[in-house]
Amino acid sequence: MKQYLLGIDIGTSACKVAIFDKFGTVLASTNEVYNVYYPRKGYAEQNPDEWWSAVCKAIKEALSLSGIQSDEIAGIGIDGQSWSAIAVDQEGNVLTNTPIWMDTRANKICENLNADIGSEKIFDLAGNSLQPSYTTAKILWYKENMPEIYRKTDKILQSNSFIVYKLTGIMSQDKSQGYGLHCFDMHQGIWDIRMCEKLGIPIDILPDIYECHEIVGAVTKKAAEECGLSIGIPVVAGGLDAACGTLGAGVIHPGETQEQGGQAGGMSICTDTYKADKRLILSYHVVPDLWLLQGGTTGGGGVMRWIERELGDYEREKAKHEEKNLFELLNDIAEDVNPCCDGLVFLPYMAGERSPIWDPNAKGVFYGLDFSKTKGHLVRAAMEGVAFSIKHNLDVAAETDIKVDTLCAMGGSANSLLWTQIKSDIIGKPFIVPASDTATTLGACILAGVGVGMYKDFEEAVKLTVKVKRKHEPDMEKHEQYKKNYEIYLELYEKLKETMHK
Repeated sequence: MKQYLLGIDIGTSACKVAIFDKFGTVLASTNEVYNVYYPRKGYAEQNPDEWWSAVCKAIKEALSLSGIQSDEIAGIGIDGQSWSAIAVDQEGNVLTNTPIWMDTRANKICENLNADIGSEKIFDLAGNSLQPSYTTAKILWYKENMPEIYRKTDKILQSNSFIVYKLTGIMSQDKSQGYGLHCFDMHQGIWDIRMCEKLGIPIDILPDIYECHEIVGAVTKKAAEECGLSIGIPVVAGGLDAACGTLGAGVIHPGETQEQGGQAGGMSICTDTYKADKRLILSYHVVPDLWLLQGGTTGGGGVMRWIERELGDYEREKAKHEEKNLFELLNDIAEDVNPCCDGLVFLPYMAGERSPIWDPNAKGVFYGLDFSKTKGHLVRAAMEGVAFSIKHNLDVAAETDIKVDTLCAMGGSANSLLWTQIKSDIIGKPFIVPASDTATTLGACILAGVGVGMYKDFEEAVKLTVKVKRKHEPDMEKHEQYKKNYEIYLELYEKLKETMHK
């Protein structure tokens, strides 16, 4: 009997594959890493073929660990990082590395298009301002800088739709990832031919749009041989990783909000009405007839990975001799530091910054260092800085009259009780934590489960699969204390912006 679902997550640093039963129990979860390449300043790219190799390896390992036969898999869902621009030819061959969401090489192209077409016209249709991180400018960068590649390009795919293609042989575009292209009508969820013409993007280069839970095709013989799955397993279109994580965290009603603690940070507020703000990001949810008003920051869990790598040598050695991992030891020294870090403030703009400031030249900053500061201060200030970036986005979202009561935390950083409590205290809202490490792949699997009829609808799916592990209530005294550091956080960028741009 086909009773299991397989989820694939194409993250920035690794892919994750997980197998779930109908009730959201994880039967196996595996990771395979791949590279991010930084060939020049402002560039950040990956090789999609390396994604596929990692996916194949992870699927085989997950099947082996679970003891499940591949013919017991009822459906496959895939989520992926945003704003890829995977150029493939008619045979589906990848023509060049894809710039990823951190890539800002196309800044000048955006400036020119905003001036020529009009930034207001673009925003009115797409619900998002035109920025170099998005897919739109990356396609046009190929056109200007790689004309040979551009001429050979048959379709532009997103991260999840590339894996869907490798599994099924069918090229697709899911609705939730449409927000990366500014010829996508955010009001209707369709391509806009006139804006395609204005931008200079041929509509033929854009795949057909699918609902995220819609079955695109089935696993082919070739794919089955490469990744160890059975021929014929249905594959749904899947969606944006943040949107699938939002679903996997149980956020399917207006006002419910997901807080993302993966490599990138941010939040996703569910709404049933069109709400756009130039400082934020608007996408369709993977659940039909809903949108997500999002804040996307470069400084999420990636900030802590940087600290682990550059400052964690002592803890790394200590972890070898104790029953704790490196992150837990860094967490311990941060916990010994007072809230507000005795005046130390961190700007987490480690790869420029996305919303709400949209500045590819923004830089990471520690402000307030003196001889009294310890490594623990640096670690805690980094945690607080990431929380300030989320608050900044939520404050902007509040100006659109969207009310947020509780945040659902997901991603690796949600495993830290300290960091989650810091976020709750700074933002002043309760946080609940479902199965944080598997929310994104669970969301992808829910899409597959609804698509193949395992669940009658998303309400039933969430009720059966999403389980809350813990809840954090804000300490409102600390919330008041944090206000001063938050003001400094906002002030620092405004005062340093000109210097950063030099």
